[in-house]
Amino acid sequence: MTVMAPETFVEVAAPERVAAPAAVAVPLLRRIARAAPPYLFLAPGLALLGVWVYRPLVTSIQLSFLSWNLLPTSPAKFVGFSNYERLFALPDFTAALGRTAVLILGLLPFTLVVPTVVGLLARRVRGRAATVYQAMVFAPLLVAPVAGAAVWQWMLDPRGGLVNRVLGTTTNWLQEPGPAQVAIIVITGWHVLGFATLVVAAGLAGIDSEYSASASLDGATRWQTTRWITLPLLSPTLSFLLLMTLLLAAQWSFPLVNTITHGGPSGATTNVYYLLWDYAFGSFDAGLGAAAGMIFFVLFGMVALVLVRLTERLTFHDS
Repeated sequence: MTVMAPETFVEVAAPERVAAPAAVAVPLLRRIARAAPPYLFLAPGLALLGVWVYRPLVTSIQLSFLSWNLLPTSPAKFVGFSNYERLFALPDFTAALGRTAVLILGLLPFTLVVPTVVGLLARRVRGRAATVYQAMVFAPLLVAPVAGAAVWQWMLDPRGGLVNRVLGTTTNWLQEPGPAQVAIIVITGWHVLGFATLVVAAGLAGIDSEYSASASLDGATRWQTTRWITLPLLSPTLSFLLLMTLLLAAQWSFPLVNTITHGGPSGATTNVYYLLWDYAFGSFDAGLGAAAGMIFFVLFGMVALVLVRLTERLTFHDS
């Protein structure tokens, strides 16, 4: 009798499948192709931003630690924080900060108060009259700053100028410290008033009219509707104009200061923007000018950060 041994089965693991490199690469390429278009659209702008903003910023940071008189034949010398120490020791630096603060405060009526009032009153203008009104308000911004400065210099002439004849005074507007600062503020405000008014008009156009209609049905007066509905909804636009004024006030006034007063009389119209230009291109001290630019960049950057956060909160609250 023959006995058969029981069959023994041994489980063998199936061989692992090795994915072909092409099979892995194809989905990856597809994902890259799907995600690439937005970055391709942004690429030209990012390239220009790097060339015209970040590259000069890095160069300015480097120059702030060097001593150089802008001559190609004169080598730049590394001086560390010496430029910053000299900068804070100069009385002109702190004085320019104070004058810039006065300039900003003087421009706020032209960039916030008057545009808001004009924008609210102009909401009743319709048809062709609205087009004419917008053209008249925006016209000063189209005037070249240097050309406008020449006209204002003639109007402010102390010997029979138009302004003195209208006011009945003999003030020397451009050769006395106080009047010169007032003149720069008024001319700069006249120049940017149209831009600010159109920004306010755009903000008012974005407010739904149903809010005002509902308030009127509840018995609210026009002033109450403006005070408690329109102005709060307009707050993000006003925050934007405030940010623009803080950051660009000195830059807006630079062509006028450089053309009319040259920072005088006795430095009364020298703001931070004109001061760093004078350090770099008037005194030929690139290091000192770059150090001043870095200080102003940090200060205004901090102010801008606070205002941007405030604007975001106001926008979120209004939404």
